[in-house]
Amino acid sequence: MAVGAQLAAQLVPGTVIWLEGDLGAGKTTLVRGLLRAAGETGAVKSPTYTLVELHAVSGLNFYHFDFYRFNAPEEYLDAGLDEYFTEDAICLVEWPDKAAPYLPPADLRIALSVVDAGRSIELVAGSEKGRTCLAGVRSSSLPPPA
Repeated sequence: MAVGAQLAAQLVPGTVIWLEGDLGAGKTTLVRGLLRAAGETGAVKSPTYTLVELHAVSGLNFYHFDFYRFNAPEEYLDAGLDEYFTEDAICLVEWPDKAAPYLPPADLRIALSVVDAGRSIELVAGSEKGRTCLAGVRSSSLPPPA
């Protein structure tokens, strides 16, 4: 939730975020934290069965995708989901590997995993947009100067 909240303040329209990790790693929880920080007050659930959930918040359209149930990458094309990836939307994609190679590249890739009694997170920028976002997250994470 905290990482999602930090990310929310850094995102700009047109950003594509890939969320990777096993079941239960925290992908939807991260999205929930991001959307809550952006101003979403409604339910934030995994779109496992609906494929995509729209959250119109703060004048932005956030599209939350979950491709877990895809059996073949072509299902992405068959569903017409490429129309959501526009320069005025923010797209949050769970299980992006299930839609490859048709999915737009990630500006930011977030890999989550369960380790011991907690979670591990790795954030990797894939574009200038992603690098700018990560720089903002890092600077907001720094403790205030003494």
